[in-house]
Amino acid sequence: MRSAAELAPRVLEACRRRKAMLATAESCTGGMIAAALTDIAGSSDVVERGFVVYSNDSKREMLGVAPELLARHGAVSEEVARAMAEGAVSRSRAAVAVSVTGVAGPGGGTAAKPVGLVHLACAMDGRATLHRRAVFMGDRAAVRAATVDAALSLLLAMLGEDVAPSQAGPRPSTSENGRSGGI
Repeated sequence: MRSAAELAPRVLEACRRRKAMLATAESCTGGMIAAALTDIAGSSDVVERGFVVYSNDSKREMLGVAPELLARHGAVSEEVARAMAEGAVSRSRAAVAVSVTGVAGPGGGTAAKPVGLVHLACAMDGRATLHRRAVFMGDRAAVRAATVDAALSLLLAMLGEDVAPSQAGPRPSTSENGRSGGI
């Protein structure tokens, strides 16, 4: 997998070519995706805003995630990741948004939702929302770093940029109902 230092400039250039502003909606990474993008000089012409939504209350208040989704599926779920990305687009001036929610560890994991489990989603005006499910190995720092890389790769996929499978991790798939399948 390529690193954020390699992927972030490509995301910014892809957005510039499309004249698309970008937003992030981050839980387990706590702003690291936005930081990777804004570490690059001149990123303000692309990065519209970043939402750090660590608590369920912040997901509801800032992104409009339905309390029923959180109650039924939990914060670490495909459904909530999708709602976060879609909420970031609808509650900003961005045309594209990426979201992440997961269990970074070292605690908090369960048999159903182990440490390292992350759900990522990417929403864009006029396109079906993409979703990826990943389980990253390593300590908290490694899980969070891998999540940033995967989020940037998902943005590139949404923007139609080539990211080799060996570099991007699993590719999202879109089912017949327009929703992407978890991988």
